[in-house]
Amino acid sequence: MDQLVAIRGFARVVEAGSFTRAADSLDMPNATLSKLVQDLEAHLGVRLLQRTTRRVTVTPEGRDYYEKTMRLLRDLDDIDTSFDIARSKPKGQLRVDVGGSTARDVLIPALPDFMARYPDIRIDLGVSDRSADLIGENIDCVIRGGPLDNSTLVARAIGQAHLITCATPGYLKQFGTPAYPDELKNGHKLISYLSSQSGRAFPFRFERRGEQVEIKVAHRIGINESNAHLAAAVAGLGIIQTFGYAAGAALESGALVEILPDWRPQPYPFHVVYPQNRHVSQRLRVFIDWLLQALPARIAVAPARPRGKTRTR
Repeated sequence: MDQLVAIRGFARVVEAGSFTRAADSLDMPNATLSKLVQDLEAHLGVRLLQRTTRRVTVTPEGRDYYEKTMRLLRDLDDIDTSFDIARSKPKGQLRVDVGGSTARDVLIPALPDFMARYPDIRIDLGVSDRSADLIGENIDCVIRGGPLDNSTLVARAIGQAHLITCATPGYLKQFGTPAYPDELKNGHKLISYLSSQSGRAFPFRFERRGEQVEIKVAHRIGINESNAHLAAAVAGLGIIQTFGYAAGAALESGALVEILPDWRPQPYPFHVVYPQNRHVSQRLRVFIDWLLQALPARIAVAPARPRGKTRTR
């Protein structure tokens, strides 16, 4: 038995909560991983995992062994990293998760620069607006917008995005251009962005000179993926509130028109997030440093506010 390989396999089962997910993340057969853990248990003379047909739970002895061996693995990774730094050539695989429009309009256009700097790093990019399980899915980091509520994760701020409200010229010709947020309640058709976790619609938010307004009305259509959300607006289905970087091309071409520009809400924070208890490899470290340098200006893209007098009540 290769004890180090067995320890790493056991740790992935603990983190993923199942042999199948752990084996997939390690790119090895389920049976091979199960045999590694069995051999490790036989070597130690203790039961590390309690297996049933539905789930895998960690025994008290397994939890203690995991915590102690994780310190060992982190120390070993630190030693490996010190030699990587000396060679100044980070390499290996990075698994990164990012939302749809952020991938399309922010990250992917900037990636050629990173790949040119670090040709030995391979990136597997997971693109969706769902909330990813970093530990269970063995993801190195995620790029997400909004408030953070998971204390087991480390977050680094990478910028703030502007939220804008827009619709097609055809829609506005048919239904009129609202001058105030409250007018959205009067027969306008809203396209809501739905939470991938709860399925609930995010309200439309507005702010002007300290006055905050939140609009919660029944939407005409709700969508839980950012690219499809924008496409629905371009198709003329109604009014959306989205990020300036996502709507930039449609606004520039005239396919969409910003409305209520003086009522833009506070900028929306974006972070790169990674597990607190996981060793930060050199390849992840250089990727995060690059994100902090390359993404803020791209995330902050927004159309200029129109000049001239604004209507007041």
